[in-house]
Amino acid sequence: MPLAAFPKCFLDAICVEHTMTVEEWIELAAGELDIDGLEFYSGFTPLGDRTALRALRRRASNHGLAIPMMCHSPDFTHPDPAYRQKEIERQKRAIEATAELGGQFCRVLSGQRRPEISIAEGIRYAADCIQICIRHADEFGIVLNLENHYKDGWWEYPELAQRLPDFLALVEAIGESPAFGVNYDPSNAIIAGDDPIEVLEAVKHRVVTMHASDRFLSPGATLADLKQLDAHPTQGYAGILNHGVVGRGLNDFDQIFSILGRAGFQGWVSIEDGQDPVLGMEHLRLSAAFLRQKMEAHGLR
Repeated sequence: MPLAAFPKCFLDAICVEHTMTVEEWIELAAGELDIDGLEFYSGFTPLGDRTALRALRRRASNHGLAIPMMCHSPDFTHPDPAYRQKEIERQKRAIEATAELGGQFCRVLSGQRRPEISIAEGIRYAADCIQICIRHADEFGIVLNLENHYKDGWWEYPELAQRLPDFLALVEAIGESPAFGVNYDPSNAIIAGDDPIEVLEAVKHRVVTMHASDRFLSPGATLADLKQLDAHPTQGYAGILNHGVVGRGLNDFDQIFSILGRAGFQGWVSIEDGQDPVLGMEHLRLSAAFLRQKMEAHGLR
């Protein structure tokens, strides 16, 4: 089971502040982390630029690293059909870039839980859009991996299909396809108020990739506080919510890897931690070491 890393701690530096380049992230990760690959983010990937994409692939490959996964955040729940069509086109460009980078998996989401749209209506919108994107992914040999997600960092509202019943309803509405699977994130289950083990048991045979993350609420904060904050449109994550070193939070990775092992999972696991750019690399190193040990213990390495 190969291990990748996602530069959560450096997203602002790469995408907003432009104080770090993607090339610098590749060099940093290659030099300091015990990993097999890098998960890219469409927000820092030169979508549509084949020359630039091939150069990034070569740079990673020169360090023995693959680029197996693309993290993308489409918003398919907007009431305007023209908006949804633009999001479909964005997802298609992310799929094509994933293939150019030599990747296998491109993340897909439902979209924001807008108050003016019912859950059933949002699921219908998202399923219709994702089915179109699946056909495009299949043409490029890419698997779309739907994440049990919390909220994109630049969204106002949380994920429409955040809670397990809604997530399962969306998975069922999309249907079966070799070009479609699930990206399981145990921490997002906790944020949704679900049991991450219950979520995994429900989707274990559909899981193709996993985000290894641990979340922490600020001292004194509760999930009820988080839900209150999420009820109001605010861009980004709630301030009381933090990523942390994998293995030091609320998730039981022994149980998670045991279930995945019995289900025959052999896909990529991508580290998603490192909230603080100052401590980010140290946290990623600690997370990688923890995950390597757990993979070994469960025969998944």
